[in-house]
Amino acid sequence: QVLAPLNRVGDEVGARFEAGLVVTPPGWQEAFQTFVAGGWTGLMFDPEFGGQGLPRVVSTAVQEMWESSNMSFALWLLLTQAAAEAISIIGTAEQKSVYLSKLVRGEWTGTMNLTEPQAGSDLSAISAIAVPEGNGHYLLSGQKMFITYGDHDLAENIIHLVLARTPDAPEGTKGISLFIVPKFIPDSAGEPGPRNEVHCVSLEHKLGIHGSPTALMSYGGDRGAVAYLVGEEHRGLEYMFIMMNAARHAVGVEGYGIAERAYQQALAYSKERIQG
Repeated sequence: QVLAPLNRVGDEVGARFEAGLVVTPPGWQEAFQTFVAGGWTGLMFDPEFGGQGLPRVVSTAVQEMWESSNMSFALWLLLTQAAAEAISIIGTAEQKSVYLSKLVRGEWTGTMNLTEPQAGSDLSAISAIAVPEGNGHYLLSGQKMFITYGDHDLAENIIHLVLARTPDAPEGTKGISLFIVPKFIPDSAGEPGPRNEVHCVSLEHKLGIHGSPTALMSYGGDRGAVAYLVGEEHRGLEYMFIMMNAARHAVGVEGYGIAERAYQQALAYSKERIQG
């Protein structure tokens, strides 16, 4: 009733990049608010952070229905849940306090930033750099591409989990660290504060899932985007596999859900079509 009817407009209109802003298809914002209000974002997460504490198998069964009804819409949730899971496992107590409840409740969304224009799938070649400021944060500069829901007009804040190198990092994948880079830097009350130096540069033109914005992201500006280290330096790829494995599992569920939707629609059509 909410997600499936938006498939057509999502595909025909798609997400748009207008005047430096990403605009989702008509009906996306209302569907997002309905989805979040229903508590669907935190099924498997700890009730301490606003989740329902249900087993992953239950969350997965429900996820199949979201993906089957509107995969373009549901992709923001995939990355948000993966980001929340990573922070819940390796984040500090302060990071959990600031970010986890917002992600679990769907007030903020999350992304996964690995690929760079010059590096492709070779993560050993990434060049994004994060310079420590000495006051608990880093200044991160670089570009990331193919970022699902890298920017949008659905939630009040977007939490990017970004792979980058520190100045003294060893070469290859052993020199990669993981950082939280919020679109808006949380204030002392944990609410969105000043805009961070992270911006969408353009959107990819894809064969499908047009309603899902796939962004080229720029981090840095004049000084660098404020970033917060997750876990220890030089263990970023290890940590990112928490997100990657969650995403891999979700992609499998997507395939199953879409196949089921295709079968249901084909069956219905075969019963009502006129032959001869």
